[in-house]
Amino acid sequence: MIAGDTAWLLVCTALVMLMTPALALFYGGMVQGKNVLSTFMHSFFALALVTVQFVVIGYTLCFGTSQHGIIGGLDFLGLEGVGMEVAGDANAAALTTVPHLAFMAYQCMFAVIAPALISGAYAERMKFSAYVVFSLAWTTLVYDPIAHWSWAAGGWLRELGAIDFAGGTVVHLSTGVSALVCALVLGKRRGYPATRHAPHDLTMTLVGAGLLWFGWFGFNAGGGSPTTGSAALALVNTHVAAGAGALAWALVEGKRIGKVTALGVASGMIAGLVAITPAAGFVTPMAALAIGLLGGAICYGGVLLKSRLGYDDALDAFGVHGVGGAAGALLTGVFAKAAYTGGPAGGVSLLGKQLIGIGAAAAWAALVTFVLLRVIEKVIGLRVDPETEHDGLDGALHGESAYE
Repeated sequence: MIAGDTAWLLVCTALVMLMTPALALFYGGMVQGKNVLSTFMHSFFALALVTVQFVVIGYTLCFGTSQHGIIGGLDFLGLEGVGMEVAGDANAAALTTVPHLAFMAYQCMFAVIAPALISGAYAERMKFSAYVVFSLAWTTLVYDPIAHWSWAAGGWLRELGAIDFAGGTVVHLSTGVSALVCALVLGKRRGYPATRHAPHDLTMTLVGAGLLWFGWFGFNAGGGSPTTGSAALALVNTHVAAGAGALAWALVEGKRIGKVTALGVASGMIAGLVAITPAAGFVTPMAALAIGLLGGAICYGGVLLKSRLGYDDALDAFGVHGVGGAAGALLTGVFAKAAYTGGPAGGVSLLGKQLIGIGAAAAWAALVTFVLLRVIEKVIGLRVDPETEHDGLDGALHGESAYE
């Protein structure tokens, strides 16, 4: 057990936990004032709901003994056998230097934020009861298997040689694709796009974006070790890509509409962070700069898709996380350095494996999400009634108002 690695992982766990309230601020500022509390609840309630799911069954499904590379066994059900001891290779080198509980806690924060990211697509129109059932089922049936495929010893994507440093495929691509399915199944918000659903507080959104940038240092660099320097590499690459993504979005937006918006800069920063996530510990800082620039520009195009194709991804969850996650995973296959990966370097072979990972994760997320939504729709209903949507979800669903 290495004290420095343990301390760093505990700090990173706290940083990633902060990202979920930060996401609440980021998304909350972009909705109408009558829906801000319901949007906040999509993130805050996930902290409670998914934490309980993860310690009871989620962790063992992610990192238990692999069952044919598809899902973890029940070795760690209810955290049985997960204590202060240094465990074996449930993920990578991490568990050879830190307490098993520390690793579990760190992974829990990833599971928590994943379903909260999807909520950007269905904001302002989903029932709270449907959100709860969907988030619990999605985490168990989509997130946990894909995390096992990519990160666990014996997971089939990991055995194949596809690489994902901190969740480009596991977190961002899976949630982005699921968000697109949610937007298509639920349909457009009342009056969209003829009626403008303007953000009620972009200051709140920018504060959330800044906290997400801060928390992302833990999200990405927590997967590295301070004793070997991989954490420093991931942290620097994270920061560089975020800046590059913001600049790229600003340049494209300025060219297209003649203005650089605050929301655009914040969105570009998130796009850069999403794109670098799968590559953070595998590429050089100059490659991170390129990935951030490309991520910002590509995600700008991804956001424009909703107006071209006519779906209502309310807060651009697919345009940023789905498109950015796929782009980042592909670019990892281009820029990865063997000295950092400990094996595969960027090239045709790795690019092919990354494509398989992208395709498998996207297909599974889309299929399971679609089935879950249809089942929930038939059993309890997905969408609030038109009157509630008109009046606002805060009062009807939670009996509260953000602004008296």
